[in-house]
Amino acid sequence: MCGRFSVINEHLSDRVSELLGISYSTTTNTDLCPSQFVSAIAADGNSYQQGELSWGIKPEWAKRLLINAQAETAAQKATFKQAYATNRCLVPMTGWYEWRTNTASNKKEKFFFSHAGEQPLFMAALWFAGQPNQLVTLTIKPNELCALYHKRMPLLILPEHIDYWLRGSPAQLEPLIGAVDDQLIRVEAA
Repeated sequence: MCGRFSVINEHLSDRVSELLGISYSTTTNTDLCPSQFVSAIAADGNSYQQGELSWGIKPEWAKRLLINAQAETAAQKATFKQAYATNRCLVPMTGWYEWRTNTASNKKEKFFFSHAGEQPLFMAALWFAGQPNQLVTLTIKPNELCALYHKRMPLLILPEHIDYWLRGSPAQLEPLIGAVDDQLIRVEAA
């Protein structure tokens, strides 16, 4: 997954609020970049809570900001293991961007990936306590459509699995670690 995604308040706030039973509101940013603040949702007791987290972490050993973790191995990796066990969250988004080199012109082309039915997408993430709180997004091997553009894609959690993702034990989450169906994703030149 590339390091850019889109959040459009008008497309997300009402739908996310209604779906989760909370008052959700975000700031529109059609080119959200690492180190910027992201509106995320986490479980809080029997309800959900919105928080503003900085996208990316920089462990002592890292030379650069880490913005993604591989969902397939996050539960085992020392950097992500604790957060995977206790601090899972979701990032509601309008869509994300990928770049692909056009073989004819040798120029990079930008593509936008969104929900085919114009619904919010919920990107899985892990949050880390700090000043400010931070998060990394989770990626997986892509479905066939997304594989045409990039070797990874966001781990997307379907609305019916939100509570399971946020509250389930790490051992219970394996069925969610997979690409969504191609039919749910629309791709267009950006």
